[in-house]
Amino acid sequence: MGKKYNVYGIGNALVDMEFEVSPETLGELGIDKGVMTLVDESRQTELIERLGDSRKRSGGGSAANTMVAIAQLGGKGFYSCKVGNDESGRFYLDDLRSCGLDTNEHGGDTAEGITGKCLVLVTPDADRTMNTFLGITGKISERELVPDAIASADYLYLEGYLVTSPTAKAAAIKGREIAQSAGVKTALSLSDPNMAIFFREGLLEMIGTGLDFVFANESEALSLSGTEEIEGAIEYFKTFTKGFAITRGASGSLIYDGENLLEIAPHPVTAVDTVGAGDMYAGAFLYGITHGLGYAGAGNLASLCASRVVSKFGARLATEEILALRDSLLVG
Repeated sequence: MGKKYNVYGIGNALVDMEFEVSPETLGELGIDKGVMTLVDESRQTELIERLGDSRKRSGGGSAANTMVAIAQLGGKGFYSCKVGNDESGRFYLDDLRSCGLDTNEHGGDTAEGITGKCLVLVTPDADRTMNTFLGITGKISERELVPDAIASADYLYLEGYLVTSPTAKAAAIKGREIAQSAGVKTALSLSDPNMAIFFREGLLEMIGTGLDFVFANESEALSLSGTEEIEGAIEYFKTFTKGFAITRGASGSLIYDGENLLEIAPHPVTAVDTVGAGDMYAGAFLYGITHGLGYAGAGNLASLCASRVVSKFGARLATEEILALRDSLLVG
């Protein structure tokens, strides 16, 4: 009998607000380009006032984007998160539910506090810079976990950003322990180069004695492994995970299936916004691997979907578009 969920995700609940800016504007605002930086509420409010109206608002958070992709492709997912009892929190939960995801927050049972927001700053080179005020999501804890749902999943998926909060890191570790005790496979995304650089020890705590799969881009992989060569990163990753995917932008990606290193070809596009590329890759891969596509097939679907999401603004694709991509590979 199959599991109730293909993937159970744990991650931050953030309302994304996207802006198009120039590198010069980032410099004027004192923002480090190309990474995620945590800011307090007053700093974020100041930035919003100076940037003006955002081009769009959407539900976000790294693992949430991954879980939405899984649901859009036809998978079944559960997402554990924490939002505040405010308009942004209601917007966020409505968005999750409309995407077909189950969640730990039901019937308006939300806490007093401010729902987290992420300013996504996109420059003309398609790079994305994020300034994030975690708000109440920074207090996500073991209380938000639903052990029965974890045990009812094929995979547990953790985002690396959880490492920045002591309670969130503890929740990730507890979730991994519950999953491993129940025979559920475990997966982690490193999420951002800064996580691998400044929170390396915490990530290793989240990894524990080992995982089933890890997602990273090349920069994250090199930072975590402390090497300048991809070959060194590959060998290091083999010491703590059974399989992994390392994305390399326009050069495609590498997938280790436990025995062989597979080279996944890129799908060339003109990138306009790299927001959510890694999240989409992970979502499409996890959908594929839980629906009989195998590592190569799942990797090809992931590569295709990620290439399409960077060709437009925003971290998600329309459901009709992502289903068309899925079907084009399955039919082909």
